[in-house]
Formats: sequence, structure tokens, C-alpha cells
Amino acid sequence: MTRTLRPMSLALAALAALLVGAPSARAKTPAPAAATADKPALSDVMRAPRPQGGEFFGLYLMDKKVGWLFTDLVLLPGEPQKVKSINQMVFKAMVGTRLSERNHREERVYEAKPEGRLLSFSVVQRGDGGDQTLEGTATPEGGMRVVRKRLGHADEVLPVTPPPKERVEDADQTRVALLRKANVSGFALDGMDLETYGISTTLEPAEQRTLNGVKVKLGKATSISKKENVPVTTYVTERGEMVLVDFGQTMQARKETEAVAKRMDLVEVFGLTRVVLPKALPESARAVPGSVNLVVKGLPEKFRVDSYRQKFAAKPDGSVEVTLKAAAPAPGTRKSRPLVDPDGGENLKSTLMVESSAPAIREQSKKIIGDEKDAYQAALKVNTWVATHLEKDYGASADRATDVLRQKRGDCTEHSLLSVALLRAAGIPARRIDGVIYMVNQDGVPALYWHEWVEAFVGEWTQMDPTFNQPVADATHFAFGTEGNAEITPLIGTLKVIEVK
Repeated sequence: MTRTLRPMSLALAALAALLVGAPSARAKTPAPAAATADKPALSDVMRAPRPQGGEFFGLYLMDKKVGWLFTDLVLLPGEPQKVKSINQMVFKAMVGTRLSERNHREERVYEAKPEGRLLSFSVVQRGDGGDQTLEGTATPEGGMRVVRKRLGHADEVLPVTPPPKERVEDADQTRVALLRKANVSGFALDGMDLETYGISTTLEPAEQRTLNGVKVKLGKATSISKKENVPVTTYVTERGEMVLVDFGQTMQARKETEAVAKRMDLVEVFGLTRVVLPKALPESARAVPGSVNLVVKGLPEKFRVDSYRQKFAAKPDGSVEVTLKAAAPAPGTRKSRPLVDPDGGENLKSTLMVESSAPAIREQSKKIIGDEKDAYQAALKVNTWVATHLEKDYGASADRATDVLRQKRGDCTEHSLLSVALLRAAGIPARRIDGVIYMVNQDGVPALYWHEWVEAFVGEWTQMDPTFNQPVADATHFAFGTEGNAEITPLIGTLKVIEVK
């Protein structure tokens, strides 16, 4: 029940914010006009050259077409002191035997002046993950009022705190940096979780590349969002055309005509992104307590963080030996709920996706757990209930815990999302874990497949897998990150297991 589509598509929805307004007036950079009372100065983001009418990009995962992007940035007709950005992403691929498609479109309006404020935005999500629309409007006090609209639900007013710090230059930091010949930093209000994250763009040395048989000089800049921490490197011609965007080493957006960009292969991402093993894992890896050792290559140092489940030892040839262990929490460490989050409260937070404060989630959590005070026993009840009440529907998707509870079906991401929401509602700190799990599919090839499971704090941290009804996630689980973090996506296609011990 693993799936790569969810982390990839959500990561792209956020990373594509860096492309907002990406290319958009095939002209030389205009000289800054003197500001007057009738015609205030325009931001540098509008002075940078860009192709008219926006641009399309083909989206490639491991050199296979899986979607397309469209970006544009223009002055609003009839309102020359406002700037509108458009950013659309379509992700379409085979997930197992199911055709899955996600459409994410954002429009944002800013003041056109230097350091212009974000005035309004709309986020429309359709397809895989569920349908919803978010509409945000700046308030006179400097905040943002956001209304969420979903079919069959009353409109909800969602808080955005603190007030967004996003400015018009943040709509296209790459071109601003190239125009100014200086690094740029700022903020962006994320259209998926309504949190504000820092973004910085660093200029790189220009590069000579061959495009359509002609050598051209390309400006180069690398952007990093504090949310994903994935370097996004952009290449732009002197005329302001963005021709290539590298999302880490595995994913690319390539400039294409609209017709070509929208012409997609039906790629099966499940098999495309797996990590094939040199031999099967020993059966002892599935025992609890249990362990297994792997020797891997292509694992950056930032992922080699020792924990109660995983230990890393670097080898002289650059490979890394990884020891994966699984054991139940020690009885002496278990505590009663509610518990204090050892990470400061983030793992008890109700969010736009987790929704642990929603009445339906709180009510279901209480029904499952009852009067059980022992946090570990309560967590086991949640794990068992989710495992036995959700239909295993690979490719059925919902991005919100209340939607999962209502439809009662899904794959690993739905199982984990609902489990975390129910746990937090019960006062048990919890988070989703992203990584890979060992499986042997129909073709008989032993491999690691991308997967998501749950970690809960019950006096000490422990991991469980509601998809496979494991009260302790066994040692075939290899974790890389948390909460659908896009930081792990560059591992796809680069991580190799060279030995199983």
C-alpha cells in the first residue's frame, strides 16, 4: 500500500511556488521609471524580462513525463498597481493499476510597488487528494482571512497566523536576483498548509549550454524553501526565458510548448521509484524485536541521524552500513495520556490536513480509546481500528483526516494521516514517517518501496504501521523524514542498496 505519488505531488505543489510568475515580457529590462503620484514605481519583479503569456513546462520524474506546470506574472488589466501571479501544476501517472491525477492551481494578487503586499490568493485543488478551494483576502489589520470551500460542507474560516510576510518580489525571486545581480531572501505563504516559510535565492555562475543546437549563456540561481529544504536550480536566458528547473537530482521541469507539455506518458510510479535489493531480506527482519543490516550508497550525510531504530556507520568506500531495529517500548517508560510533546507542541498541533481538533475526529478518537489512560495501549487501539476499518484501496486519496474518516478507504498515506489525527486528538503526540519498506511484488523482485507510517510518543517514541496492522513497525521500515517532507525526494533514483547482511 505504499505510494510515491503523494509526497511527490505535494512537494511539487509547494516547490512550484518558486516558479510563480516564472517566465512571463519578451523584452529588454525597462529602465526604472520615476515614481509620480499617478504612477508609483514598479517592483523589480515586474521590471525583469520574461516571455509574454506565461510559459509551460513538462514535469519529469527520473526522465519520465509525469505532469506539466504553467506560470505567469502580469499587471492586472485596468488595475496597473496590482500584480497577478498564476501557477498551475498537473500531476498524472499510473499508481499501481489506477490512473491518478492531481490538479493544483494558485492565483495571487500583490501590490505592484516595491515590497508590495500579498493582497489576496486562491488555491484550487482537484482530483487525487480531494477537491477544495481556499480563498484568502488581506484584512485592514495586516492579517489574512481565508475561507475553505468544499462540496457538501459549510464554508470554513481558517486562521492564518502569524500574518503572511510574503511580498511581490517573492513571487519570482530568481528573476529579481538575476536583475539585481544579488542574492534575495523573503517569505512565502504555502498554499497547502497556510504556513509561512522562509525562501532564499542564491546566484550561481552563469553557464554555457546548447539549446536546439545553439550555445547560449544561461543565468543560474538556486532557491531553497525552509519547508522542503530541496535545492531548486533554475536556468534563464538573457531574454528572460526560463528553460530548465532542477528539483534536486531526480525531477526536472523543462520548457515546452503547451501542446507538448500536456502530452504525457502513462508512467507507473510505483515500480519506477523502487530501490531493488541484491537479495531478499532475512525473515528475522520481520520479527519484533528484530533487526537487519543494509549497506547503501547515495545516502547524504544529513539523513544519517542515529535514533532508537536506526544506526549509521560510514565505510571507507563512501558507502554506509545501516542497522535497522524494531522493539516495543519498554514498560517502565510508558506514561498516561495526555502527554507533553517533547518537541514543543508541533506533534499535537491540529493542522489543515491533520484536523485533530475537528469534532468528528475527536468523537471517533474517544469512541476508539474509551477510558484507556495508558498512552501506549491507547495508541495500539487507534492503530488496530484504522487497520481494520479502512479499506485497502491503493491510489484512493484524501489530503484531510476528516475526508479519510468519512470515506474509510485509502492507502498508506490515508492510514497514517487518520491515525495521527486520532492520536493527537487523544493527547498523544504523533507524526507521520516517510521512508521505504521491504516488499516482494508480483514480479518476484525484492525491493524497497516508498511508504508512510506513524510514530507516537507514549513516554518514549515508538513506531507502528496501521496500513499493515503492525503494533510495532518491523525492521523492514527504513525512515528518512516526517510529514510528507519533500526533502526526501532527491533520494529517489539515487539511493542504492549494495549489500544485505
